[in-house]
Amino acid sequence: MTLAHDAGVPGPLARPRSLAEPQVVREDVDYAGLVTRTIAFAIDAAIVNLVALVVAAVVALVVSLFPISDGARDVMVVVGGAAFVVWTLAYFTVFWTTTGETPGNRLMRLRVQRVDGSALRPRHALLRLIGMLISFPLLWGYLPILVNERRRGVHDALAGTVVTVTSAPQPR
Repeated sequence: MTLAHDAGVPGPLARPRSLAEPQVVREDVDYAGLVTRTIAFAIDAAIVNLVALVVAAVVALVVSLFPISDGARDVMVVVGGAAFVVWTLAYFTVFWTTTGETPGNRLMRLRVQRVDGSALRPRHALLRLIGMLISFPLLWGYLPILVNERRRGVHDALAGTVVTVTSAPQPR
């Protein structure tokens, strides 16, 4: 394990280099790359959208049975959009904070965890998700994954996380 510190401050007073955390690179950990993470995210996006589509279809079917004004329809569209945002936030936050794996991550054998190996708290998961959104234009926030030793994007640096490859489940 290597520990990189600022060269300007010697000894025990040395401060970590980035975002108040040491730059730890462990040789026994396999960090996930961009393609694997993208496939896992695509699977998760498909799940989120499929559930939202089914819920929207059921709501539309029920609403079609009753006469509804245009104003009420507009309100329902806004409420549906807000529900979609809450559903998406809850999906990623709950999976990352409880198991460290979304269903897409599990299929690709990936785990999201804090740099020190601990589980994410809800604030870390939300910060990571917000970082993913602001990193999306022109994929600028994802490019560091290609060149960083620990394959961390901007969203990982913001939340203090790494994405590791887990080993295959052992048969009993």
